Amino acid sequence: MHERMRWGILGTGKIASIVAHALAQSRDGSLVAVASRTAERAAAFAAEFNVPHLHPGYESMVGDPDVDIVYVATYHTLHRQWAIRAADAGKHVLCEKPMAVNHAQAAQIVEAARRNSVFLLEAFAYRCHPQTHRLTQVLREGVIGEVRMIDAVFGYDAGPNPERYLMVRELAGGSILDVGCYTTSLAHLVATTTAGVKIAEPVDVAGAAYIGNTGVDHSAAATLVFEGGLLARVACSIQANLESAVRIYGSEGSITVPSPWLPGRIGLTAEIVVQRQGTAPKIISIPTQPPVYTVEVDAVADFIRKGEHSPAVMTWDESLANMRTLDRWRSAVGLRYEDEEPPARRQAWQR
Repeated sequence: MHERMRWGILGTGKIASIVAHALAQSRDGSLVAVASRTAERAAAFAAEFNVPHLHPGYESMVGDPDVDIVYVATYHTLHRQWAIRAADAGKHVLCEKPMAVNHAQAAQIVEAARRNSVFLLEAFAYRCHPQTHRLTQVLREGVIGEVRMIDAVFGYDAGPNPERYLMVRELAGGSILDVGCYTTSLAHLVATTTAGVKIAEPVDVAGAAYIGNTGVDHSAAATLVFEGGLLARVACSIQANLESAVRIYGSEGSITVPSPWLPGRIGLTAEIVVQRQGTAPKIISIPTQPPVYTVEVDAVADFIRKGEHSPAVMTWDESLANMRTLDRWRSAVGLRYEDEEPPARRQAWQR
């Protein structure tokens, strides 16, 4: 038996706690270190999850010799700095989605992983789940004929608190980066799978959004047009409980995924419903054990042991393509973040 992979978590927020629970249930992971910006938060997290090493600051975490994998669970705006620091320290990296605030930052993270020969994965847990693998199989089998349109939606009501990080422009809040990234990544996956190419990117992106008084998008929608005529309609929100589902329409039928993003966690069932024209719906049930985040952390260990630094479930090229699409969506709705503004605009905003 090999030793379990040793994980360190940067950050102590909600998603960090979720992944800590997943590691406790995993077959090949052990949480050995946690880092927070304050000693108090690090100590509380370490006590809750029985973590032996706590770091009151991120710098000492990435240098911890007992850590094999760093999970970057910070605000979006800190992903670039700490994913690069971890890679430069020779650590494998699971980076919370979105990989960065924009494509340029994500490209710097990928380059750091490449030059240090370490594993890097953007943490879309659904990409590691059997449901997504089965969906791509069904698409390759051509069960619904030529795929012509995709509807992908992810939205929830995070509440009105303007101080919550999702509502803060300086922290790159808003729905596009928080959950819109899921919808575009699924559109890319379907387009790539059905076209049989390395990576499919939209030839056109049109978008709309409601931007609230804190300067972030509360809800947004976009239309992506891929070569060959495939159209994707994507929508997201952090202020409305949307039906977070995916529907794929083809020349001979349709596919519905009722719980695409966190199967068995958001939505109690994991299934794919195939509706061929003139026939009864066929339901493909997918096991939901182990839970989706446990599947993800064990998949990371498997990829690393196999030497897959840019794993096929979400390659570096695909993460970069998705960031380009998110950049185009934000550009279409006029949404820029603090460190993307020219100095004069930035000073005007701060006034």
